[in-house]
Order: sequence, then C-alpha cells, then structure tokens
Amino acid sequence: MRFEFVRTGEHGMSVKRACEALGVSRGGYYAFLNRPKSSRQIAREALEPFVEDIFYANNRRYGSRRIVVELRKIGIVANGKTVQRMMARKGLVSCRGPRKCRRGGKASGKGTNALNREFSVQKRNSVWCGDITYIPTREGWLYLATYLDLFSRKIVGWQVSPRINENLVIDALDNAVNRENPEEGLMVHTDRGSQYTSTRFCRELESRGFVQSFSRKGCPYDNAVMESFFKTLKRELPLDRKYDTRIEARQEIFKFIELYYNTRRPHSSLGNLSPVEYERQCAH
Repeated sequence: MRFEFVRTGEHGMSVKRACEALGVSRGGYYAFLNRPKSSRQIAREALEPFVEDIFYANNRRYGSRRIVVELRKIGIVANGKTVQRMMARKGLVSCRGPRKCRRGGKASGKGTNALNREFSVQKRNSVWCGDITYIPTREGWLYLATYLDLFSRKIVGWQVSPRINENLVIDALDNAVNRENPEEGLMVHTDRGSQYTSTRFCRELESRGFVQSFSRKGCPYDNAVMESFFKTLKRELPLDRKYDTRIEARQEIFKFIELYYNTRRPHSSLGNLSPVEYERQCAH
C-alpha cells in the first residue's frame, strides 16, 4: 500500500522524499514497479471498465449493490465490497436526493385503512397505491399523480398537470384502468388528501366497483411503497437542475417511468427483476 501511494504521486513529493517519509527504501519501490501484476490485480483492472460503463449508462443512479446485480446479468460475478472500493477510488458516487420532512396538513377523517400495511400481495391488479408529488420548473410547479401495483411495483398509470386537483388523480386513474383493465374489487389505497376524498373521486371508484382505502391521518408509513417510489424518482431523475418548461419535465418523467423504472430498474423485493420482467416471469 505504501509503494502504491508513492506511485500515485498524490503526495506531491519526489520519490526519494516520499520513500523517506513512509520509511521504505527506493530500491524496494523500484522493485515493486517491476514486479509482475498479481492475478487479483489483473482481474480488478479488467472489472473497472464494466463498473464505469454500468454506472454512467444508468445516469449515475446505481450504487455498488445494483451494479453487482447488473454485472451478474452479463455473467460477471463480483464482490460487493470490491465494487464499492473501486467506485470510491474512481469517485463514482450515485445520485442522492434531498431528505425532506413532510409536515402533515389537515387530513380528512373519511374512510378506513383497509390495506393496513399489507404491502405484499399475490395477484396482479388487486391493490393499487396512489399519491401525488411535485416537479419544479421555471414555468412553475408540475404535479405528478401516479398509481402503483403492489404486486409488481409497476407504475400502472400516471398523469401530470400544472394544477393539483381531483381532475389530476382521476385522469391518472383513467390512464391506469385503460392500460390494465382491472376487475371489480380492486383496492385503491391513498392518503387523505382532498383530491382523494372528494365526492367526485369517491364516486368514480364506486362506479367501477373498486374498494377505497385511506392511510391514517398524518401517517405516511401507511403508504410507504408510494413514498419509496417518489424517493427513488427524486433521487434518480435528473432533478439537480430546474426544467425550463413543464413539457420538458413531462418528457423526462415519461422516459423515467416508461423506459426505465417499469422496464429496466431492478427491485430487490422482486428478486432484482424489473416490474415488467417480474410480471412476465410470474405469467409463465
């Protein structure tokens, strides 16, 4: 390790002074330079380009754990600690979103928590979770409403709007229903925001034969899967800049959900399969 530190030149000293400072001989250092590489070092150097390619191909979203999963998909078995050290040495730091504490507003006392944190379901389109988040643009806020199928964690429907109202969540629901064509009895679980407790939205669910479920007041853990998705969205979507227009933001949301999250992003809860891959596997 000391000879390697001398070789990097990061100390800013001559070889002689660096060797003296570290208590090693110059002869030993030059012998180290001429020593043939070990098989472990050769393997590590061969692995580095694959790690970098996966890291940048996924827009700096992946940490060492997910990179190990992607390496296995192409037939490369790598130790997680090795990949982690390699990323640290190369300065490959995955995107991290800001941690924000949500302050609870006035919540409706309507409805019951029929889901009761049973986030593991065995049938496709039997339970959907819904929620709303916001995306900043230079034109103002863009609000995103989504519905997620608890079976596969797939985003089954979504809609954006410059206004946060009942039309937003109903349009997102229509999008999901048109794509998935769920049967009557589907449970739709949301928080107690005014959009979801509105008479119009409740009637929309009732007319389709869906069961409505609400989180308890001021308890985001009752809708933890949706909270987790939005955390992923804000960490992995390039939100370190403010979009110039709402149209530009919508295009990025489309690419994230439809071309990446649903079809490519591995989920540890799904055996490191994407939602679409998981559904395909379970259909066989």
